[in-house]
Amino acid sequence: MFLLKKNLKDRVLGWTILLVMSGLIITVAEAAAGNSKIGFVDIQKAIGETKEFKKSQMKFRVELQKEKGIIDARKKKVEGMLIELNKQANVLNPSLKKRKEESFLREKKDFERYVQDREEEFARKEKVVLDKISKKMLEVLKQLGKQKKLTMVLEKKTVFYSDSSLDLTSLATKTYNKLYP
Repeated sequence: MFLLKKNLKDRVLGWTILLVMSGLIITVAEAAAGNSKIGFVDIQKAIGETKEFKKSQMKFRVELQKEKGIIDARKKKVEGMLIELNKQANVLNPSLKKRKEESFLREKKDFERYVQDREEEFARKEKVVLDKISKKMLEVLKQLGKQKKLTMVLEKKTVFYSDSSLDLTSLATKTYNKLYP
């Protein structure tokens, strides 16, 4: 029974992929048959070369360096507590040893939580910036497509060959930088 379900899922997936690929081939064939032109863009490179992205990356680096200093200081504190605890482990009375261990574990957990929170915060901030820039870049690509009378603009990574004159990557970056200085 399990094997039958798996084979059915595989077949459905296979047919879905076949239909999508057929649709893509037909669309490209129709575009090639007519007076259509297709532009290409390396969206990651186009976004990565914008002044806004580079400026945001510099800002992130400064924030990360500042945060790295705070994290390093807290890490040294936790490591120092562990070293001290290990040195005194044999000479401390059991109740004091237990309190120091609990204090160390609490500090270690707080440190780990702090690091995780900062990583999540930076990831959120980076996502917000990338989403904002991506939306603007898509508008730039739509404008360029209309100006150049292109039928469509595709991501370059999905294309095996294209005429370099139809590559919009650097033009998209230049246009973006003009529109959003």
